[in-house]
Amino acid sequence: MPAEVTPGAGATDGDVYRAAARNRLWSRLDAAVTAYDGPLATPLVVVDLDAFDANADDLARRAAGVPIRVASKSVRVPALLERVLARPGFRGVLAFTLAEALWLEDRGVTDDLLVAYPSVDRDAFARLVASPRAAGRITVMVDSLEHLAVIDSVRSSHAVPVRVAIDVDAGLRVGPAHVGPKRSPLHRPDQVLDLARAVQARDGFHLVGVMTYEGQVAGLPDAVPTRRARSLVVRGLKSASTSQLAGRRRAIAEALAELGGLELWNAGGSGSIEASAEDPVVTEVSAGSGLMVPTLFDHYRSFSPRPAAFYGLPVTRRPGHGMVTVHGGGLVASGPAGADRLPLPWAPAGLHLLPLEGAGEVQTPLAGAGADHLAIGDLVWFRHAKSGELFEHTTSAHLLSGDRIVDRVTTYRGHGLAF
Repeated sequence: MPAEVTPGAGATDGDVYRAAARNRLWSRLDAAVTAYDGPLATPLVVVDLDAFDANADDLARRAAGVPIRVASKSVRVPALLERVLARPGFRGVLAFTLAEALWLEDRGVTDDLLVAYPSVDRDAFARLVASPRAAGRITVMVDSLEHLAVIDSVRSSHAVPVRVAIDVDAGLRVGPAHVGPKRSPLHRPDQVLDLARAVQARDGFHLVGVMTYEGQVAGLPDAVPTRRARSLVVRGLKSASTSQLAGRRRAIAEALAELGGLELWNAGGSGSIEASAEDPVVTEVSAGSGLMVPTLFDHYRSFSPRPAAFYGLPVTRRPGHGMVTVHGGGLVASGPAGADRLPLPWAPAGLHLLPLEGAGEVQTPLAGAGADHLAIGDLVWFRHAKSGELFEHTTSAHLLSGDRIVDRVTTYRGHGLAF
């Protein structure tokens, strides 16, 4: 076990506190692994249930009574989906593929599933329309007539209606500029109403909801210590976006009122729960990353991070003074390529990636004050940049409570699934 490593000259009290907390985590994880008598293949993925549950409570507090739909893309472990759905304030799953939604429904994880993205998976649609039970529990997403045509192409009968929600662009528009995820082509109320009318007029479809995901609010950190000027700009962007979107949501809701009531209006994400929940049009918010808190969610004004997911890699080499090499580690997150998508050596404190090598598929060199205290075989614990993507690299996750591993649960990969 390495000696505690603290920041050097010029370090603030906050730096020292954070280093000490990371070293305490290292000791806790080391004790849990030492005491555990089950299989421990690496990357050894651990979810800290104490942090996970505390994060769930914080999300529910921030939602202020508005139900939270769990974004499965950010979890990808059925047992953890079931755990959070059993807590007050959470209801239903926001799935990332139709095939995943069908699997979760069949397994009994929940009877309320909303697929977050339009699908062209004809095999999955054939299974959906062949099961009245699944079709009554799963809502699919559309933003064009072509999506309806895909569904119709796999059925000879309209006896089983398909539940449909319309995905509406929630980006900020300033003149010709568009800030936010490039998702739906539907922006104006008249565009949404035209598609809604088409859905209602078509046999075999039931319009039940709308989604407006404001990724430019939910997914951008706005309190980055090393980027104070940029963070101020992001805060201004978020404020403008929230204000504009509230007006557009209201206008769209008024336009759709002529067609009757909707069951759901989904919005938000872990970084924007408060703003979304305050909108009277919104009936539910979504969250997933806020349960695990990966590194991309470290610097938000709206909540304090409690990292809950870690993966351990063993030291296999000592190439020189102040350096070690661990086995594996190249778990790079999706999105725009950059340093913020790389995994972060977290515990013990005092380690960093090398700029010319980064995180490697087979081995990852690390340097820093913590390296000389590590022995061959010791585990170094990393955090991933994006929440659910970590679990694509392992068949199981170990659940930590206190300083004990209390369970080993299967990920989607462990179930032989790749959605």
